[in-house]
Amino acid sequence: MATAENLKQDLPPKGGYRPISFARVFPKPFASNKTLVATYLACTGVGWYLYLLNDKQIDNYHIESRSALIALTPLLDAEADREFLKQLRRNREAEERIMKDVKGWKTGTLYGEPVYKTIGDKLIPPGFNEYYMHSPDGALLDRAYWHKYL
Repeated sequence: MATAENLKQDLPPKGGYRPISFARVFPKPFASNKTLVATYLACTGVGWYLYLLNDKQIDNYHIESRSALIALTPLLDAEADREFLKQLRRNREAEERIMKDVKGWKTGTLYGEPVYKTIGDKLIPPGFNEYYMHSPDGALLDRAYWHKYL
């Protein structure tokens, strides 16, 4: 067991502790106000310059895209018209194939009565259901409700 003579008590060092600093110490400034404002203005200027360059590129891209669309529109319209006429031909051929065994059946008529009015060279487009009569399953629904896929 330790005796009271062997115990050493913690005491302050000789001369005492140093004084406690409680004064407010401000951090060293990173840069002066003028330097910060100049850096801000330089970054803003460079940013605007790059923005305007990018804006010109985007405008040029839009002009090129619109020009391409204008150039391709007649071709796309012609292809759509061509496909329309090809589908009419497929419908006529399907009618001939389906009704070949029916006596007195003439394609484009209903037992000899013309179904379509004759108005010269003008084409009267068929109705939606008639146009898609011999198309693959779902073609009519895809076309009729195409807005669901956008």
